[in-house]
Amino acid sequence: MDNEGFCNDNYHNSSSDDELVDISDVTMDFNEDVPPLDRDYSTGHCKADRRLNNSPKLLDLLDDTVPGIGTYEDFNTIDWVREKSKDRDRHREITNKSKQSTLALLFSIIDAFSGWLLMLLIGLMSGALAGGIDIAAHWMTDLKEGVCLNGFWFNHEDCCWTSNETTFKERDRCPQWKSWAELMVGVNEGASAYVVSYFMYVSWALLFAFLAVTLVRAFAPYACGSGIPEIKTILSGFIIRGYLGKWTLIIKTITLVLAVSSGLSLGKEGPLVHVACCCANILCHFFTKYRRNEAKRREVLSAASAVGVSVAFGAPIGGVLFSLEEVSYYFPLKTLWRSFFAALVAAFTLRSINPFGNSRLVLFYVEFHTPWHFLELIPFILLGIFGGLWGAFFIRANIAWCRLRKNTCLGHYPVLEVLLVTLITALLAFPNEYTRMSGSQLISELFNDCSLLDSSRICDYSGSRTGSANVTVTNGLADRPAGPKLYTAMLLLALALIFKMFITVATFGMKVPSGLFIPSMAVGAIAGRLLGVGMEQLAIYHHDWNVFRGWCSPGADCITPGLYAMVGAAACLGGVTRMTVSLVVIMFELTGGLEYIVPLMAAAMTSKWVADALGREGIYEAHIRLNGYPFLEAKEEFRHKTLATDVMRPRRSGPPLSVLTQSGMTVEEVERLIIDTTYSGFPVVITNQSQRLVGFVLRRDLVISLENARRHQEGVVSVSAVLFSECDLPESTNTPPAVKLHSILDLSPFTVTVHTPMEIVVDIFRKLGLRQCLVTQNGRMLGIITKKDVLKHMAQMANRDPDSILFN
Repeated sequence: MDNEGFCNDNYHNSSSDDELVDISDVTMDFNEDVPPLDRDYSTGHCKADRRLNNSPKLLDLLDDTVPGIGTYEDFNTIDWVREKSKDRDRHREITNKSKQSTLALLFSIIDAFSGWLLMLLIGLMSGALAGGIDIAAHWMTDLKEGVCLNGFWFNHEDCCWTSNETTFKERDRCPQWKSWAELMVGVNEGASAYVVSYFMYVSWALLFAFLAVTLVRAFAPYACGSGIPEIKTILSGFIIRGYLGKWTLIIKTITLVLAVSSGLSLGKEGPLVHVACCCANILCHFFTKYRRNEAKRREVLSAASAVGVSVAFGAPIGGVLFSLEEVSYYFPLKTLWRSFFAALVAAFTLRSINPFGNSRLVLFYVEFHTPWHFLELIPFILLGIFGGLWGAFFIRANIAWCRLRKNTCLGHYPVLEVLLVTLITALLAFPNEYTRMSGSQLISELFNDCSLLDSSRICDYSGSRTGSANVTVTNGLADRPAGPKLYTAMLLLALALIFKMFITVATFGMKVPSGLFIPSMAVGAIAGRLLGVGMEQLAIYHHDWNVFRGWCSPGADCITPGLYAMVGAAACLGGVTRMTVSLVVIMFELTGGLEYIVPLMAAAMTSKWVADALGREGIYEAHIRLNGYPFLEAKEEFRHKTLATDVMRPRRSGPPLSVLTQSGMTVEEVERLIIDTTYSGFPVVITNQSQRLVGFVLRRDLVISLENARRHQEGVVSVSAVLFSECDLPESTNTPPAVKLHSILDLSPFTVTVHTPMEIVVDIFRKLGLRQCLVTQNGRMLGIITKKDVLKHMAQMANRDPDSILFN
């Protein structure tokens, strides 16, 4: 498989400006999960036999020969209005039939509950897959350090769980678990043991990364990356056939475990949204009303996005809000209920599997015993500022790096790039214990509220400010001056912060599954812990300052560093993704810290304001624009004073608009128009002279209808008339039968006048999900505006390259 076109970077359809684009399987063909990479896109469509004689093979002009009117080609935008109309007609027909017989009534009840059944299946399947991914990733991460003698399939914690020789102080050591150094050189300490452990750590990391990128490259190019930018584009009505197919699901599930286990600075939480949407898309094929209706399927995919976040963090409510705030394009109230149900089922499924081993649903459970004080909002806001600055820096640096990858030879060697980044990551991460551990373990460590029995380095407190035996205790908690190990831990954390900030920039966007939630949270948690420990020590040594006097008495544990880590994690994640409400809900669901909503809200809003001041786009919107997806961002305002006539085609200096006439055209003339153009549809007018608009017909429907007429309608030849009206032409004995195509004609296309402001046109496209809008004046057809035209115009108004639009 060529590197050209790998992971969406170079799938480019250079068709004419009217060509539209769309994503998701629209057929029952489970074998066509990955689009072929050997198409000839130089002419804007697949290679076709252009001969008009002896029945031209018009179906070869389509990307795939899917039977039936009303389906969509690959890389096309769906017609939301038509899809919703189809669903209303279907529902009306079922309701009318239900009054005629008991069997029809039973069928209508089954149809009504099929959506809930589908949500149940999606929740069960996604929860089971997420539990398996968590367990496998934990085991393979520990495999880099050693192996369990009782069974190689046990991770470190499970291996030592039942051991009677494990002490509380050294609870991570037991005779059953052997490090690679012990197995190879017989000792667990010393220079030789360190070298062996170092070598095995790097070797396992390279092996896991190599397997991940190789599997993605060979079997499912769409399995790389986070998947959320593409999911957002799909939910807006775009079709990328195979992105949610079974091969993508299988390979992404396997390689996600490998990528996380390799120690790269990435997370599995973002890709789990893609995994859940793949499950939903596959299950939709078993339900007719979702299989045959693209708009209904996108309602299911919106719910699946909520399921993905629910199983990623154990946060069902946050998952629903994430889908509503960040991912979904169309989110009716019915989808809200079903999303909540599916997320709840997925969360309970994950809880029953218990992959975290703590009998809790949440990923990071914390119990903070000290309430926060009003004055602490100042450092919390400082963390919000840091999160906004980090988010803006990361987005710009990562987009610059990805653009460099696309435009240089680096993009032609994805395997080499992944191995090189993995090698650098492993070599630099191993010496530092806080970069050697996985992202989830690091965040859990930083969120930890130190108890008197905690043996962690970041909990090394000497117990007395003077070092004497007299220890002041208030409320059972000792005054905690920092010990020598804590200072060492702070130095290591500062180095880990710098390392994480820069290595994540190069990691996100590589050709392996890579999420951004955990790395961003890790950066914020490190910064928050550093600030929290600094505030804690300041309060201990200067409790008589006015700022501390009212609420920080001597001996009192009045500062909670773990809370600062939690607030910092939320701030950095918000700065990168620009999430607000859903972020706060996810964080308190994630940690169980309900009483800390106000600090989280302050940090999240501050980070968003700061990041928005430096750049309006979040990381997902930036990647959507980088890849040229036709996505109309609802958050972006259009403030330019332009009219529909400034955007419509044909241009004043361009070729005339290609139209069909209501009558008077032959099959040969229509076929010639189809072959000579690559437009996705054609306006139908009364005559070429009057240009009075009759309706609009899609290219795909026209091709299929003409081919069916050639095959099944007796007497149809090249000179047969093509009629888009119900009226019959007067026939003579020598006239071949006409081809009547009134049934595929849209008699109510959306139209605007030449004087309609573009801000209204943009709102129409956003809120109705239109593919195209016709421009008329006094009923006379003047031009057409497609979704791509709107995106190009908006890019041009923002001083961006308009040719970057359309799935570059």
